[in-house]
Amino acid sequence: MSLSALVLLLLLVCVQANFYGIVVNYYPSGNNSTGASTGILYYKLGYSLCLYSVPYYINGQPLVLQKVDEPISGEWCQTEGVISQYFSSNSMFSIPASGIDWIFGIKNGIVSFKIQALVELRIRSDIGKANTSPQTTIIPAIRVPSNCPRNLSLLMFDPDGDIVKCRNGDASLSECSPCTPPSVLSLSPSSCTLSFSPTNSSDEGPYAVQLMIEDFPRQNITLTQTNGPQTIITTNDAISKMPVQFVVRVDPAVPSCTEGLFLPMFLPPTPAHRTQLYTYVNQTLAISIKAQTLNSTISELLFSAPHTVTESQTGPGQFTLTWTPSNSVAGQSHPICFVVQAVLGAAKYHSELRCVIATVALPTTSPNTPACEYEGLD
Repeated sequence: MSLSALVLLLLLVCVQANFYGIVVNYYPSGNNSTGASTGILYYKLGYSLCLYSVPYYINGQPLVLQKVDEPISGEWCQTEGVISQYFSSNSMFSIPASGIDWIFGIKNGIVSFKIQALVELRIRSDIGKANTSPQTTIIPAIRVPSNCPRNLSLLMFDPDGDIVKCRNGDASLSECSPCTPPSVLSLSPSSCTLSFSPTNSSDEGPYAVQLMIEDFPRQNITLTQTNGPQTIITTNDAISKMPVQFVVRVDPAVPSCTEGLFLPMFLPPTPAHRTQLYTYVNQTLAISIKAQTLNSTISELLFSAPHTVTESQTGPGQFTLTWTPSNSVAGQSHPICFVVQAVLGAAKYHSELRCVIATVALPTTSPNTPACEYEGLD
């Protein structure tokens, strides 16, 4: 069974839940002289119900969706599935999937879910191995008050050092259907920032965001298939593409847009957006997060990360995300994103989005390597 059919099956078994988004990331894991290759597909799925730890069997192989996070209200649930896939040849590989409906009332007219990803398996001339896809993650739903300007800066990075850009999905490429972008958001492709400007109460409600992230080489490269064919990729050509889909919910106006009053404000030692952190196999990485509000009550931390990341609350407005990576992710970098949510009566308020890159260093890397700002993201 092909990888595309595998992903499609996993999505269709969940037809009783409504869709809240998807993120797909890919890491190559090996090639051999016959042209075959292997890779690992990480996908995060957002639904209106928490469907996790449910086994599926593909050709006798059990696959399990594991819970990442779920709000106290049960509004959504994000799960992660990890698939190790064998490819009979190292060429390009597409991952189409479609099926269930988005949550009810999407303001930009999106009803049914659809994606089209593209994985590049050929050997790159610049690094001597197969391409790794650009990496990102996001929680299934981000809240913004209708009267406050907000910039949603998505984390996007490339383990191969490529330039990463994002764009709205294209219906002609079967990346979504329809692909109408939210009218209340404007996109900056180079930084992958979604900007929201104050709007009318008539625009309040949920919007489906359907983006594609793509990696572009910093210089012309050659892609080589094991049986000989070569293709030149220029700096204007995308090497691969991955879908990022989620909900932005425009909420009623907040009494003040100043962070720290009603909207949660991050405080030290919360890491800055796009900080890169290092850890090792079987070594625990702890990320401390702190936020405050004066006129609302901080209720919880919402996050998207590898499913083995755990959360604990250490005090009022204080949280810790903990990850002890296994050998299966050695040498990989994984995104971890989070917001703090506050409540006032029935109203819910989100902080800005913060994300970090957690790199599981190989044993040859110095154990004293400090955390640092990640460079070359844009």
